[in-house]
Amino acid sequence: MTDITYELRDRTAWIGLNRPQKRNAINDAVLQAIEAAVRRAQGEARAMVLFGHGPCFCAGLDLAEHRAREAPEVFRNSRAWHAAFSLIRRGPVPAIAALHGATVGGGLELAAACHLRIADATAFFALPEGSRGIYVGGGASVHVARLLGTARMMDLMLTGRVLSAAEAERANLVQYLVDAEKAPGKASELAAKVVEMAPLTVLGVLQALPRIQDMSEEDGLFVESMMAALAQTGPEAAARLADFVGKRGAKVAGPSS
Repeated sequence: MTDITYELRDRTAWIGLNRPQKRNAINDAVLQAIEAAVRRAQGEARAMVLFGHGPCFCAGLDLAEHRAREAPEVFRNSRAWHAAFSLIRRGPVPAIAALHGATVGGGLELAAACHLRIADATAFFALPEGSRGIYVGGGASVHVARLLGTARMMDLMLTGRVLSAAEAERANLVQYLVDAEKAPGKASELAAKVVEMAPLTVLGVLQALPRIQDMSEEDGLFVESMMAALAQTGPEAAARLADFVGKRGAKVAGPSS
């Protein structure tokens, strides 16, 4: 059994964590396999979906391996997690996380590295590192805190609070909430839309938008204008706008439609 499964379907790469007997806990080998699968997807796909085989998405760091490490090695390992997850976050291919069951610790950090997150009703979220006498190391201090806000992040780490799927949606941790076992189907639906996006638009959303959040207002608006000029003068934009003006493009409809 391989730690990671990989399948390319309709320009979407499906990357599955495959250690169900360990609740898909991440050790060094799994982290390296995730990175390799993501690099492969970025070379041949237009979207990727990350999911977990078995009872949950990911229970986080494999603590059995972590216990034997000294401080310098823990530091280097944390930086390896940052690099692997940055490859997803800063890469050219939109990543969708389809979440069920435990999505905790490093599993939550992996989900936070994705651009879209779908939780089914069985999903639950936590950062149990504090109760285990350790600290997050896969990027949660920055990226989960930006989703939740610092106060909620403190709550999870200081008290061991566990968020249900519905609470996670209200807290901005996930964008979609679906019934049990429906997350892969929703991921497939979203991926089908993502792969049809114009490449320059995807470039702006994945590369410019996150950086704009770290800029001053004026610098952010300047980059927005530059990105708009780049995207809106491309040949694909011209064709799509012509389709819309010629009533060949779909209009925006309300959610009930």
